Amino acid sequence: MSQYRMRPTKEIELCLQYMPAELRDIVLELRSLVVSVAPTATEVVHHKGFTYYHEDRGGPVSAGICQIRLQSDHIRLAFVHGAFLPDPRGLLEGNQKAMRYVKLYSYDRAPWDDLKALITASAQFDPRSLNQP
Repeated sequence: MSQYRMRPTKEIELCLQYMPAELRDIVLELRSLVVSVAPTATEVVHHKGFTYYHEDRGGPVSAGICQIRLQSDHIRLAFVHGAFLPDPRGLLEGNQKAMRYVKLYSYDRAPWDDLKALITASAQFDPRSLNQP
């Protein structure tokens, strides 16, 4: 199997063609961040957005990196295991058991370095470590 499991950029742009440019740019930048920190991630395109995970470690939940959720007025960067990630800036929202997310409304105001740190931490996180004493 190929090391590169991301969809072609043209295909992604086609999926995003009716989104406002500001939101489309956020999605494309987030996607670039995922590729930069987890180049072997698998990308799944679905009607709510995009999911990224380590296929060699499991599926979208057990080996999840992040999800880019398309909302009408913002982009939601979600982490299945977000409650276990370091978040020194307090960017993560949500009150589910483990899922956390960041809402992004503006490309220019997005904390790109902090988002890259969250994606990196998520790409390195292995939920199996929670079961060890």
